[in-house]
Amino acid sequence: MSDVTRARNGRPVHHWRRDVVELAALFTAVAVADAVANLIGHGPDGPALLVISAAVLLATAGFHIWWARRHGHAPPTNDTDARPPLPEVQQAGPSGADAEAMAGATALWRMRTTVKDEPGSLAALCSALAGLRVDILSLQTHPLAEGTVDEFLLRAPEALAASEITRAVAHAAGTGTWIERGDAHDLVDAPTRVLGLATRTALDAAELPLALRQLLGRCTIRSLPAPAESAPVEGALEDTLMRLRAPEGGVITVERPYLPFTPTEFARARALVELDARLGPRIPRSQDVLTLPEGNDITVRRADEDDLSAATAMHERCSPRALSMRYHGPVGDADRYLKHLLSPRFGRTLAAQTASGRLVGLGHLLWDGDETEIALLIEDDWQRRGIGSELLRRLVAMAVETGCENVYAVTQSSNTGMVAAMRGLGLPLDYQIEEGTLVITAGLEPMSAKRLGECRVEAP
Repeated sequence: MSDVTRARNGRPVHHWRRDVVELAALFTAVAVADAVANLIGHGPDGPALLVISAAVLLATAGFHIWWARRHGHAPPTNDTDARPPLPEVQQAGPSGADAEAMAGATALWRMRTTVKDEPGSLAALCSALAGLRVDILSLQTHPLAEGTVDEFLLRAPEALAASEITRAVAHAAGTGTWIERGDAHDLVDAPTRVLGLATRTALDAAELPLALRQLLGRCTIRSLPAPAESAPVEGALEDTLMRLRAPEGGVITVERPYLPFTPTEFARARALVELDARLGPRIPRSQDVLTLPEGNDITVRRADEDDLSAATAMHERCSPRALSMRYHGPVGDADRYLKHLLSPRFGRTLAAQTASGRLVGLGHLLWDGDETEIALLIEDDWQRRGIGSELLRRLVAMAVETGCENVYAVTQSSNTGMVAAMRGLGLPLDYQIEEGTLVITAGLEPMSAKRLGECRVEAP
């Protein structure tokens, strides 16, 4: 603010001395110009005086420009609002222990807290985090009826504990705070992540449960048949549980007991399900042709409900023992059971078929709440030829790509073929046996996809 416009007691202050000096300078300049004009017009040395006057004016203008650049931005000497310049060390940025702390190891945190919907509440929260040298990488707001849920992605010093962060947030009037470690995937901004999930869902109907899980974090997702439970067309939100109308007429339930859902999250999930419903049934149509050790070619591809008749025919060709090993008992209603397994809503299915188009093997990757099950069925005449192992490797690679931490297979302890195929994965296995039923759980390490080789079925 300049000298002329600065207000004192609410009224502008005018410096009359400066106005008088400027007016006197103006009259002096007019008088000098008149004298110079008379000398030029009536004197013998008029041209010389004109050149000298021009030189003087140019020198004066140059001096004025230099003086203005040097003193134009300096605050007035009597300005009570002017602050002294920062010490040199502060102008140069953080130093000493602060610089070492900023250059040290850091950790990513995902945090949610509820603040009052009033001016200054978010500023107080950000100031509290800044006091701990916590950097806010991203912020999303979820408006509620009373207050706002703020979702942060934070970068904090490695030595800073989560309890210290939540304590500072509580002092800044944050309530219901939840915090957990983040990773590099959280660095993607929310619109980009949502668009990526929508693209994956558009390409493959089996991606919907996985997309919902990545959209909403750690949660349990189940698909229920239509008669079992009903939900309104627009869905229902009940604190830590949301129910969504499935495209095929059933109900998709999403449960997250550790963190209530917000209306914003509910709207995003509903939009994703609506996109899936509008696109209808779809799966990637890519396929791979493999040559078995004896020389026969086998095609491996994705399967869905359109393959129900061929899968039922394969069931009829399988022996009772093969079906018992797969389903742990007799299969009474194969059509209905297979329709469930082949539905993209419950997982992914790979089919192995001969050159003539006959199905000889099925492999299922099934979403079981927040767990993932693997199951295989190979026709008797095609067993012990490596088809089961090939399907298993591809299914595990799919599980790795979708972010699953482990997969499990339920079989009988006498099913040596399935046990050998699981061991052939080269992954850490856990065995649990109860009354002849064997549950084999394989832990999926981060580099499992590379170890399993180039056995992924790529989307088109």
